[in-house]
Amino acid sequence: MEGRQLAKFVIHSYKDRKFKNEVKDAKFTIPINPESFSKNFKVELDTRRGHGSSGSSPKFKSTAPEEFKIDFVLDGTAILEGYHEEYKNMPVSDQLKKFLNCSYDMDGDIHRPRFLIIHWGEEVKFPCVLSNLDINYTLFNPDGSPLRVKISATFLSYLTEDSRLAKDRLRSADLTHYRKIKQGDRLDLMAFDIYNDTKFVMQIADINGLSSFRKLKVGQNLNFPPFKKTV
Repeated sequence: MEGRQLAKFVIHSYKDRKFKNEVKDAKFTIPINPESFSKNFKVELDTRRGHGSSGSSPKFKSTAPEEFKIDFVLDGTAILEGYHEEYKNMPVSDQLKKFLNCSYDMDGDIHRPRFLIIHWGEEVKFPCVLSNLDINYTLFNPDGSPLRVKISATFLSYLTEDSRLAKDRLRSADLTHYRKIKQGDRLDLMAFDIYNDTKFVMQIADINGLSSFRKLKVGQNLNFPPFKKTV
């Protein structure tokens, strides 16, 4: 849109898992916004088969952390249009050091690389940690020093403990759940919804004092406690 300032792709660096203590001088702005980014979602399934079985019914185990992948260029030729002013006359080696300081280098205070939040305008806000980094040197000065570097970086989503618990609370089989019976509810389907399994139906009926797991009273409150799953 004409007159609208181009939003820059910025990586913020934090010392703490709750993203409260930002290291201001470690923030890194990608000099030229990437042309694209990709996200990867993975569902982990248990596909083990019983002895003598010809197939399996994959069972849900967990969802893996979301991946965020970007490719971008660090350039020292000073000829690329739109290159960030802060880095225009900075050697590529120094630009790379700033990026590594932000996302990869060990922080002595926390004994690990820092926690990150990727911002790009109003659409992208991604709390994460760096998980993979490829650095490809593609152009050089006559003395062998690099003039251009292509970065391929993969970040893994990182949720704070409070955020993770809030996200998992409604469906976690490791927490106690309470349900009020509605018309048409079935105990086996409710158990499957919470535990991803129906084998705990009799225990649930016993815990809640039900004479039969097939007869549920509308409006009755049921307790679904955590069960230890065995394989």
